[in-house]
Amino acid sequence: MRPVATVAAPVRLGHMNRALIVIDVQESFRARPLWETISNPKIADQVDRLVRLSRRAGDLVVWVLHAEPGSGDVFDPALGHVRLMEELERQDTEPLIHKTSHNAFTTTGLQQLLTERGIRELTVCGIRTEQCVETTTRVASDLGYRVTFVTDATATNPIPHRDAPADQSVAELLADPRTLGAEEIITRTEYALAGRFATIAAVEELEAAAGQRA
Repeated sequence: MRPVATVAAPVRLGHMNRALIVIDVQESFRARPLWETISNPKIADQVDRLVRLSRRAGDLVVWVLHAEPGSGDVFDPALGHVRLMEELERQDTEPLIHKTSHNAFTTTGLQQLLTERGIRELTVCGIRTEQCVETTTRVASDLGYRVTFVTDATATNPIPHRDAPADQSVAELLADPRTLGAEEIITRTEYALAGRFATIAAVEELEAAAGQRA
């Protein structure tokens, strides 16, 4: 079983000053050949559990999508992939923001939105674990937010070695012994964040905590 880094801080739910930030759970990733290597193909189902939990608690749900206008790739809005995965449904009252940087703050009005609503606690989830989700977590922590990083509601792909060719195929990526596997990436991300930037949690743990408070 993969080791999980934890911290002593308790997981708290049901605060009106709390928000769930859903990061880049979008069809762009499914449109890439690399999707076959994703650590959790059912990532949308895990995220949906968190969304339902947050709504029941009265927490704000914020949806974030990554866009690269004019890039001509799957993150170019013109190609039609920059939209929530089909399993997910945003309510009209829930903010939807588009970012062009790795973190969800720098190129958006997210911090202003959270400040206006008095939100100081964030739960983060999405794609990819060590990129946009981790980067958002670090920035949020530096901005003074209390952050819960829900590992099993994130997903990522293996990372090629820095010297691997740019046009490496998926088969070559997986065959390369220098490739960093998704599970190792996730474990390293937990260790890097825990006790410094976030509390590490799992969906089931948050559901259980909510049940105890009901």
